[in-house]
Amino acid sequence: MDSSQYTRMREWGLLAPPARSDASELLDGPDLDATELAANFRDIQRVNRLLGGTATVIRHLPRLLAATPPGRPATILDLATGTADIPLAIASWAQRRSIPVTIVASDASEDVLALAGRAVGDHPDITLDRLDARAVALPDRSFDIVLCSLSLHHFAPDDAVRVLREMDRLAGTGFILNDLRRDRLGYAAAWIASRLTTRNRLTRNDAPLSVLRAYTPSELAELLERAGVAGASISTHPWFRMAAVVTRGDADVR
Repeated sequence: MDSSQYTRMREWGLLAPPARSDASELLDGPDLDATELAANFRDIQRVNRLLGGTATVIRHLPRLLAATPPGRPATILDLATGTADIPLAIASWAQRRSIPVTIVASDASEDVLALAGRAVGDHPDITLDRLDARAVALPDRSFDIVLCSLSLHHFAPDDAVRVLREMDRLAGTGFILNDLRRDRLGYAAAWIASRLTTRNRLTRNDAPLSVLRAYTPSELAELLERAGVAGASISTHPWFRMAAVVTRGDADVR
């Protein structure tokens, strides 16, 4: 299907986004088996690496880094970090470019942070902290840049607003919100891929459900407005991704 055919089908309503689901993902449930959880996050890491989760963040990151105060490492907070695969990718990317960064990878789950700890090890540029993305007990502008990837769809609208408000409050330079966007083709692709590439129970249930729980770009704009976030730029990306980026002040890409 070429782009013009896709556009026509959307105009005719054949590819209109499905209704948003409020069903809970298994990943958000209690008492998960540690081995099963680790396998689920390996699947998520593969998706981020191959299908745009990491690339979407790094595409927008240089503009924010260029706007951070010079003379010291840029400080970055990653909310709902999972196993910190994106902080690790950012640290590696920045090191190759001699860009000094310090990253706090945070998650609300002790079990998830334990997995992140194994992945991060003694990395000199990354530390871990247990933080609830909806209510972070840190002062305003505690970091230059705040990130949240593949996580907003885990939150119902009221909580999603809280997350966006916290990202805006904590970021001195700006933030990058990177998530799935709800789409019929995206749902079909997630369902098929989860059956062909993994036997993990969590992934098979949650991958297509994540798409149904995700927001559309217009819904994300409404959430940002409710959160009082001004100046956000929303963009769509391959593999049914979208991003909202806020940059305070003018910045030239490094």
